[in-house]
Amino acid sequence: MLNPEVGSITHRRIADLTDLLSPGDLVVVNDTRVRPARVTGRKPSGRPVDILFVRAVAERDWEVLLKGTWRSGQVISVDAESRLTILQREGARTVVRIESTMPVMEWFDAHGRMPLPPYIKRPPTDADREWYQTVFAKEDGAIAAPTAGLHFTPTLLDRLAERRIELAKVTLHVGVGTFKPVTVDRIEEHRMEPEWVAVGPETVHAIEQAKQRKGKIVAVGTTVVRALESAATGPGTVRSYRGETGLFIVPGYRFQIVEALLTNFHLPQTTLLMLVAAFAGADLLRQAYAEAVRTRYRFYSYGDAMFVTGRAAPPVGG
Repeated sequence: MLNPEVGSITHRRIADLTDLLSPGDLVVVNDTRVRPARVTGRKPSGRPVDILFVRAVAERDWEVLLKGTWRSGQVISVDAESRLTILQREGARTVVRIESTMPVMEWFDAHGRMPLPPYIKRPPTDADREWYQTVFAKEDGAIAAPTAGLHFTPTLLDRLAERRIELAKVTLHVGVGTFKPVTVDRIEEHRMEPEWVAVGPETVHAIEQAKQRKGKIVAVGTTVVRALESAATGPGTVRSYRGETGLFIVPGYRFQIVEALLTNFHLPQTTLLMLVAAFAGADLLRQAYAEAVRTRYRFYSYGDAMFVTGRAAPPVGG
């Protein structure tokens, strides 16, 4: 647990969250659901090719991640009944059309695999279709789980409710934007790939009510931070919003809504790490990572988390 106000680092467990929050606080989670978005096809030569379906452009036209040299019109076979046709290949952007008699979501269920992160060194299994989901997962569309939410169980949610700690939901479909590494020398030149987000009127009302009762707005994961801050209209105020966000949060950012953050540990040179550094303060975050390495914390998707109890002081004159 990190406390930027006093610069402290302490070791706690997720089960302690009910003690670290107060009645009237509002915990906001991401209810996106991971699609079985990784499909194996075959080139005309017969060699296998791996395709990651990122987002829909139209019902059967999808932007994908696909390695190799391709041109419009080429065909990737999936099985005897379906194939993919390359519609567009411009730089890193590839759009394919799913040609099958099956409805698209059924096609994904039949042919897709869960897109586990590359640091999980095993093939995905059918069990991952449930294990690699949060207990809030409802809205289909992500290519990765919002990992901070994986720590929650029905028992923990019941305990939070018993303590009169409220729960609200947003949707941010985790896509390429979340994981695209920062490779430029000047971070302001990094372009976030847009991701779809929804902050509904029920969540707006829950935030307004929490503010009135002096409750703290607690984001479960960096995706929730970006969703809420994208919908912010000013300090402490937020509007309903449905659309894309390319919000890139770096040190120096002035947070409008989020007042505490539960997040997993992140890879270096990622926008995720920069967001947490903006929230907790870069110096304290470095100390926290050093302490986590020293005490052999497990990192990433199924690993440990940190709870940042409050925001670092805003930049002077910012």
